[in-house]
Amino acid sequence: MSAVLHLDDLRVPVETGGASRKARLTIEADGSLRLRAAEDVATEELTQFLASKREWVYRKLAEKEVLQHEPVTKELVDGEGFQYLGRSHRLKIGDAHGTVHLERGRLVLPRPLVEVGEASLIAWYQRCGEAWLRPRVRSWAERLRVEPGAVEVADLGHKWGSATAGKRVRIHWATLQLSPALVDYVLAHELAHLREPHHGPDFWQLLGRVMPEYDERKQELAKRGAGLWFGGTS
Repeated sequence: MSAVLHLDDLRVPVETGGASRKARLTIEADGSLRLRAAEDVATEELTQFLASKREWVYRKLAEKEVLQHEPVTKELVDGEGFQYLGRSHRLKIGDAHGTVHLERGRLVLPRPLVEVGEASLIAWYQRCGEAWLRPRVRSWAERLRVEPGAVEVADLGHKWGSATAGKRVRIHWATLQLSPALVDYVLAHELAHLREPHHGPDFWQLLGRVMPEYDERKQELAKRGAGLWFGGTS
């Protein structure tokens, strides 16, 4: 016996059989989904299980897409493009001392920092990102009725963001390359976890109340994520 369920626009074939009632969701090598469960598990129960795995599915598909693409590398030369909040800024190697900064739409890397250019640019994303996020944190926290602690921009590997039991919210510095709408999705998602730690129906209902179009933003994030720069220069 087999059936097909859907998670948003993703098709999920269901294989039934076996003694274990515990449902198992897997992502195949080609990115397709497969759900296995005992024959006596109700369709409604499987649908709820699938919904609870939504964020895991999108995260794993995004990771798979990233791994299947060549990593984006940058050259530390005049004219190289760097995204910040959805806009592209051309790099300029400047003679002045100081830190990385924006100047008339150009991203200026002081010549003395070229040897440590990658670290300097990531530090710039962290510094500017934290300043840009502060008012957004307050706004989304009020809507979600949460009280976050420290909000940091850091390197989180393949995770866009995280929220801990201590109410600390962390956003990946690479996220700051995305448009404000997608950064807001990552931020609101993590803040919502301060009320609902797990990706169950209550979590998505909470997020949906403050961001009705969250699903469209989530899918856009999965599409654009593989094309971002996560460090690496040549």
